[in-house]
Amino acid sequence: MIFRSTSKKPIVIVGNGAREAGAAVVLHAFYEKTRIPVLTTMNAVDLVQDKEKIGFIGVYGNRVANMIVEQCDLVISIGARLGLRQIGSKKEFFAPNAFLIRADIDQYELSRNIKEDEEKHLIDAKEFIEQLMHEDIPRFDEWNTACFAAKKLLEPYDKDLGNLCIEKISSMLPENPIVAIDIGQTQCWCAQSLTLKGHNGRILIGGSYGSMGCGLPYAIGATVAQGKKTVFCITGDGGLQMNIQELQTVANEKLPIKIFVVNNKALGKIVEIQVGSYDRRMLTTTEQSGYSVPDFEKVALAYGIKSKTLDGYEGLDECVDWLSDDEPCLINIMLTEATVLQPKMNWNEREMKPLLSDDIMSQARELLA
Repeated sequence: MIFRSTSKKPIVIVGNGAREAGAAVVLHAFYEKTRIPVLTTMNAVDLVQDKEKIGFIGVYGNRVANMIVEQCDLVISIGARLGLRQIGSKKEFFAPNAFLIRADIDQYELSRNIKEDEEKHLIDAKEFIEQLMHEDIPRFDEWNTACFAAKKLLEPYDKDLGNLCIEKISSMLPENPIVAIDIGQTQCWCAQSLTLKGHNGRILIGGSYGSMGCGLPYAIGATVAQGKKTVFCITGDGGLQMNIQELQTVANEKLPIKIFVVNNKALGKIVEIQVGSYDRRMLTTTEQSGYSVPDFEKVALAYGIKSKTLDGYEGLDECVDWLSDDEPCLINIMLTEATVLQPKMNWNEREMKPLLSDDIMSQARELLA
């Protein structure tokens, strides 16, 4: 037996290893059978979508996901590194009340101890979940309901303009879309707030695999691989400029890529580091410090791609018809430069910032108690 029958508040954490093992379908079946909440790493956010999505864990993760890890009594980690960005530098802060079971095909990942008494399985992720499917595991409907209640309670408190923009884009996408995501604030906003309809969509996220500017090339590769199927690309003003010449590929090959530029006229992720770690010593990251952006609408039009600039995400409804045709397009969504990425956690801390009121945190912990 793998599952611990004494557990009252178990969770599953899945990483990209589960995706690579082809475990998406059996993972969904396991969730339907047991109703054990499934959290993800950033690189695996598309494995749990639609009404099953709670969030992803880690430094830039969803607040509720990290709280659930803190309150659970069993963690089953499947194909996830559980590295620094996911658990922080102080291992004792990770799932302090839980027994840890880790399944990974990489023996070198398992050679690291997260907990001294953890249980390790050197095994393919799909095979591991299939073994769990054959065990007599009860349903955890009440615990599952409590996790989603905590999500509903906390959700309104961590939404910046970037999150609201991504939520609006989510609402406009068809069922089971393919979405390519660029690096930076955009990547984190999408991991936090992009929720796909259906269970077969893909979020091609940079994570550790692509550098800044990977969003548009990802989208080009995806649409070509799918026989020119429509692909959606969410990029930032900085990311798009890294490979802006690929707009010619999109135009020349008539690729049906729908490009959303989340444009705050800043290299926002780097700005946050300069503000938080370098005493606001800014260099080529904002308009005031030497960074600038072109008029993306005019650039796209010069390539022969229909384009529009919006003063905010609220205007996206004006472009709804563009998302269902077979032509490429670029929608330049202007945000204020002062957009921030929250919540976030310092490597050495347990609480995510900004701190919420004691009353709200107490309510959330009571739901998960």
